[in-house]
Amino acid sequence: MLQGIKLVWRTYQQLLTKHPWKVQIMTAGSTCGISDIISQQLIERRGLTDHSIKRTIKMTTVGLIYVGPILCKWYKYLDQLVVGKSKVAVFKKMLLDQNYTSALMSNYTIWPAAQLLNFYFIPLKNR
Repeated sequence: MLQGIKLVWRTYQQLLTKHPWKVQIMTAGSTCGISDIISQQLIERRGLTDHSIKRTIKMTTVGLIYVGPILCKWYKYLDQLVVGKSKVAVFKKMLLDQNYTSALMSNYTIWPAAQLLNFYFIPLKNR
């Protein structure tokens, strides 16, 4: 099982190196779709019979045509704007990334910490 996971991860990394734009967008679309499935099944407890496939397709599409392309460009720009992985640089990236309107203030309980880890540990091609 572990060998299979390693093979999938290695293949993903190779594809990411060869086709970063496409793979990042596909990853965003997949993540949005899988997140919706998790939300419907674990949070909303809809069960398979009440699962909204239409909603999952919409969320996947949003990830593919909106979230993926925008975040790919944003993270690339952010890495050019604030260079490095020092603690100060990582903190600056997190602050710039979290500069949203008050409507998203509730996200500040989770995302700043997640983004600190993201900018410190995750290479640009994997974000």
